[in-house]
Amino acid sequence: MVRIPRVTALTVAGVVLASITGCSPQQDSTVTPAPGTSASCAKEDLPTRTPGTLTIATDQPAYQPWFVDDKPDNGEGFEAAVAYAVAGKLGYTPAEVTWTRVKFDSAIAPGPKEFDFDINQFSITEERKQAVDFSAPYYLVRQTVIALKTSKIAGKTSLADLRGARLGAQVGTTSYQAITDVVAPTVKPQVYNSNDDAKKALQNGQLDGLVVDLPTAFQITSSEIEDAVVVGQLPQVGSPEAFGLLLDKNSPLTGCVSDAVGKLTTEGFFKQLEQRWLAEEAGAPELR
Repeated sequence: MVRIPRVTALTVAGVVLASITGCSPQQDSTVTPAPGTSASCAKEDLPTRTPGTLTIATDQPAYQPWFVDDKPDNGEGFEAAVAYAVAGKLGYTPAEVTWTRVKFDSAIAPGPKEFDFDINQFSITEERKQAVDFSAPYYLVRQTVIALKTSKIAGKTSLADLRGARLGAQVGTTSYQAITDVVAPTVKPQVYNSNDDAKKALQNGQLDGLVVDLPTAFQITSSEIEDAVVVGQLPQVGSPEAFGLLLDKNSPLTGCVSDAVGKLTTEGFFKQLEQRWLAEEAGAPELR
């Protein structure tokens, strides 16, 4: 795997973050620690694996639009930018961040971790919380419509454009709920026992569009169905799946990392990242 030199990559990371917001997120060690975590969230008091350095993990390969060119240290892509922003809130400059690669299944398994936190589209679930810690959510998963390039809804930009379409989703999912509650089509939506069945229906022309969560939409359109495209993201519905930063169980960093995420959420920073990397760069506009 080709990697760019560390000094160059970290310099780029700072530039990328600056370009997203007009100025790089300020290094901020004033977050308040949660009970049972580090006594102070000041950088010099954080018990990271390597003093003065924040070690962040992700999988390999790291896919777009979450990362760009499988190079998390270039700061490009939604999750790379999230990681550097959280690091900044904890007081770490890009030069004080180091990356390591950890497989998804290894990260969520019980046992000591070789990182301070991992970012890899980890859904926060009660089952996983028995083995690891999670930060506050940095992303609430959106439901997304995909279609074949030849579909009548390809290129459409509004919910009204979808109401006469034949839409489908896996039975009992938030995706199906989004069709009925948000799109409210005039044609009865089709339900399938699995996403595989639904994808076959899309490929066979039985559907105009398929609704899946956004990460699945990127996976299908990039590597599973060659002539499929993302039409757009639907407004939130129900209790959406949430992504959080993953830490070792009972990590003394959990409270400080979570507070940093919360501050960035309050500032609207993650929404700006969603607009740039998920809506604009990845071609998944919001349907209204």
